[in-house]
Amino acid sequence: MKAAKLFLLLLGLSIGSSSMAQIAEEIVTESSQPEELEEVIITPLNDIVAKKIMQERFILPYEPIREADLFWEKRIWRVLDIREKQNRPFAYPEAPFFQILTEAVDAGEITAYSDEDFTSPITNDDLNGILFSIDTTFVTNPDTYEDEMVIVQNEIDFSDIKRFRIKEIWFFDEESSTMKVRILGVSPIRDRYDDNTGEFLFEEPLFWVYYPDTREYLARQKVYIPGNDANPLSWEDFFEMRPFSSYIYKESNVDDYRLQDYPSLSGDDMYSGIQRLLESEKIKASIFNFEHDLWSY
Repeated sequence: MKAAKLFLLLLGLSIGSSSMAQIAEEIVTESSQPEELEEVIITPLNDIVAKKIMQERFILPYEPIREADLFWEKRIWRVLDIREKQNRPFAYPEAPFFQILTEAVDAGEITAYSDEDFTSPITNDDLNGILFSIDTTFVTNPDTYEDEMVIVQNEIDFSDIKRFRIKEIWFFDEESSTMKVRILGVSPIRDRYDDNTGEFLFEEPLFWVYYPDTREYLARQKVYIPGNDANPLSWEDFFEMRPFSSYIYKESNVDDYRLQDYPSLSGDDMYSGIQRLLESEKIKASIFNFEHDLWSY
């Protein structure tokens, strides 16, 4: 009898403990809930592999030159017209060169100057004043159906920049006995037109960038060259290799004249333009002949 009571007691305890364990398993606390993983959006790779070489490349600094080795030098100013077929990379729609420059200046990667001597840096506010214009227009109010004047901000169109100016120095290095050239500055040019008649008024440089300080940034920016997309050039490569087309509009002279400032070359007619182009070729030939005449055969 006592054995039977003991058996029933043990059986009741075992059933109670199993039910309590089952209830404990069913209790779900806040800390025991699995953490929800944040959804990660993976952007598809629009290429075969991720291109990192250009972003990680290191550019070599210019070779130092002693002042005593500068046997001869001449400053040259050029105009580069992006409408020429050879200069079409400057107008690449996805990343025009003017957009690359303005984004770099706005981000503080490079410094823009208001003059070609690189003595007056411009601020971001000054840059915004150059790149944006304030205008007024009439907009219909949807509530009153009346025309109201509002102030709008117009952004400069990158496609409006058709030309660039390039300032460079040609010099003869006695140490290597070679003629060399170094670009000093680049400036985008904007044409100004009369608002009423649409007649061309003048051209103005928007700003200047000191090219030696931009080399590191331009070395990370791709320039589109037809032929092989797997091994593109950077803008630093492009300027150093000089595959672009340009014409000279000024050389260093005692009067600081541009070619169009000389009486014999002034004028807006076709004949004067042709004469200035011929004079540009004459200056280029004089630099070549100077180097050629240093040697005897």
